Amino acid sequence: MGSDSANIANTNAIPSPQEIVVIPATQNHTASVIFVHGLGQTTFTWRAMILEGLVPKLPHVEWVLPQACSKPVTYSRGMHRPSWFDVAALPPGDAEYDEPAITESIAAIENLILSQIHRGVDSRRIILVGFSQGAALSLMVALSTLHDLGGVASLSGWIPPRARDQMIASPNVPILWCHGTADVEIPIAVGENAVSYLRKHLRDKIQYKTYPGLGHTINDEEVNDLVAWLAERTA
Repeated sequence: MGSDSANIANTNAIPSPQEIVVIPATQNHTASVIFVHGLGQTTFTWRAMILEGLVPKLPHVEWVLPQACSKPVTYSRGMHRPSWFDVAALPPGDAEYDEPAITESIAAIENLILSQIHRGVDSRRIILVGFSQGAALSLMVALSTLHDLGGVASLSGWIPPRARDQMIASPNVPILWCHGTADVEIPIAVGENAVSYLRKHLRDKIQYKTYPGLGHTINDEEVNDLVAWLAERTA
């Protein structure tokens, strides 16, 4: 389900950032999940998994899928791809930090959070979920926002080291961190480094789960763990 380095979608078919996909709750809407795709992906990348694997088990949840703009990506030799911010390598280097694009993308997710709050959804029932670059963005939002969010789930994600000193404005946000042990694009050591950093600030707020032999993708076990965590957070 989506290597960040794979050219998953034809950029001509990429929706604009304004074309946010919303999958309504099938029962009374009491919680919202903002699902943030990875580099080179679109909202279509995850729609089938959400509709088939998550919606039936979480009927009270509305799903909001934002779309990144297509822009030149250094890692892809300047090719235009959907990207929340630029990266020069995978795994990302410690010094990598595309501040203008990161600031813009954080603001876009914050606006989605505000939109949900204005509709009457309690911020504690709004959860961010992201894959890879989308997970990095989701974590940066969740740990810097002034809103009291219900949690953030990182699927094969990381936290840019240069972002860490600006974060932890929200030290109480629950975190689910899922990572495959065979991931070569965002190696598990990168995830473990971020989790160790977070545990110094959040202590028991983190659930860390690993999946033996899993690469830069997801599997049924990870989806089941995500469903269980979301069900608990939105009960």
